[in-house]
Amino acid sequence: MTSADLAGSPSTTTVGTDRLLLRRFTPDDGARLYAILSRPEAVEFEPYGVETRARCDELAAARAQDPSFWAVCLRDEGTLVGIVYLHHDDPREWRGHTLGYVFHPDHWHQGYATEACRALLDVCFLLWGAHRVCAHCDPRNEASWRLLERLGLRREGRLRQAASFSTDDAGHPVWHDAYLYAVLDTEWGRAGD
Repeated sequence: MTSADLAGSPSTTTVGTDRLLLRRFTPDDGARLYAILSRPEAVEFEPYGVETRARCDELAAARAQDPSFWAVCLRDEGTLVGIVYLHHDDPREWRGHTLGYVFHPDHWHQGYATEACRALLDVCFLLWGAHRVCAHCDPRNEASWRLLERLGLRREGRLRQAASFSTDDAGHPVWHDAYLYAVLDTEWGRAGD
């Protein structure tokens, strides 16, 4: 990543790496978003199910207005391969952020998620002055927690029955645990060393 690729402030609209361009969503990204969110394996551990094309059009329009969402595109061809979520948490003066991501299954195991998240975390810590970035993931999602560990986040705990994204036949919540990962600004420069 070059300094030109880190241009900006919290209003940064693009971030580049050798292989990727991270940009803000546009209202025209519905079809590209649908290519990811229509895949059951992509959303298996997300709090929503497979999305329809119409819903992806709505999501693209909403995400175009939300600076927490980043479209991850292949630099050379512009193909949307993933979504990274980097939200500035409240209270804002604590300078905390939450990280999340979903990538197209056809582009798994190529290092794109690691590259995209690392680039955004660089921006978050080095330019935006973040103090702490955290992420949650389902313990069954080994690929996700291994990604967080590659990025240098440490597992801080296991939250017992912390979330429910579905119900059983009787309408009762089906609870699952969540891992909590985090990295501090004082650690980020050493992450991955």
